[in-house]
Amino acid sequence: MSALYLGLISGTSADGIDVALASFDPQPRLHAALTAPYPEPLRRRILALAQGEARIALDELGALDVEIAQNFANAANALLRRAGVPASAVTALGSHGQTVRHRPRAQPPFTIQLGDPNRIAEITGIVTVADFRRRDVAAGGEGAPLAPLFHAAMFAADGARPCAVLNLGGIANLTLLPGAAGEPVRGFDVGPANCLLDAWAERQLGQPFDRDGALAAAGSVNQALLARLLGEPFFHAPPPKSTGREQFHLAWLARHLDGLNLAAADVQATLVALTAQSVAAAVRAQAPTTRQVWVCGGGVHNPALMRALAAALAPIAVASTAERGIDPDFVEAMLFAWLARERLAGRAPVALAAVTGARAPRVLGGVYFGV
Repeated sequence: MSALYLGLISGTSADGIDVALASFDPQPRLHAALTAPYPEPLRRRILALAQGEARIALDELGALDVEIAQNFANAANALLRRAGVPASAVTALGSHGQTVRHRPRAQPPFTIQLGDPNRIAEITGIVTVADFRRRDVAAGGEGAPLAPLFHAAMFAADGARPCAVLNLGGIANLTLLPGAAGEPVRGFDVGPANCLLDAWAERQLGQPFDRDGALAAAGSVNQALLARLLGEPFFHAPPPKSTGREQFHLAWLARHLDGLNLAAADVQATLVALTAQSVAAAVRAQAPTTRQVWVCGGGVHNPALMRALAAALAPIAVASTAERGIDPDFVEAMLFAWLARERLAGRAPVALAAVTGARAPRVLGGVYFGV
């Protein structure tokens, strides 16, 4: 049997910890997966910190680092119990942690992911690989996105190349897969996806997301607001580029809403259009010969968003990775299982520097031995 790896991530939306049990020989395979929600008080503390709404003492930051790690470790153990797989059968665990700040263009540049890997290794007993982004940032890169090379491995035999893989997490990011051998794999963050949609739905509806895109479907796109949002310089900057909740949040939206009196549904519909149109513009500017866009991440379950993407990208085909037999909810978790494998093998993701803008490829992640 192929070696087993665990991958764990909580993304920009901080809606829960995705855990994937995967193997990669000869092809990536998902054996089991689950999503473990954060306790709501913990989630709110994470979001307040990530959006710059809260300043916390060092003692609280240290405690938050440990609490997140405990939740990650508990989620990993829960999946292994469900799958009937002992920890001893897992070669390694790759933990992305929880991003609370991403400033790759600050001076000095930095990125922070919480979730102490020492604690994860101690609780699970599994070799833990973590802290994947900071070495790339240290080498002058954006530290994100890390998914493009894994996407290339997943879609190695894709018959519709050139194609793109679109992850609709809190932030939308694109991987552009070339049609000819020898051409580089490229990838970059496009802009907000679920982070704004979820935040607006929670404020207006008191629920964590816009179920089935119902709020957006009840509204109409406001062109004045859309033009203001699309005027954000990030959308027009060339790759490599990355972003996060520290840039795109409700306070950012409020500044653009100033002077406009819009229904909540119209704002949500406009946020859907923002994601769809920014993605379509990025594909056409960076990879105009793209024939197919495969979509993964939580946004794939939002019918309003998927319809808007299909319309904005037409005649390019748009479909969920589920149509390729790849669960769209756990692609990113599988990525970190794969990165753990690559780290233990001492392999630097050679093509990643072209994605992130780093000076040269670096071996990513620190290793924390189990018990």
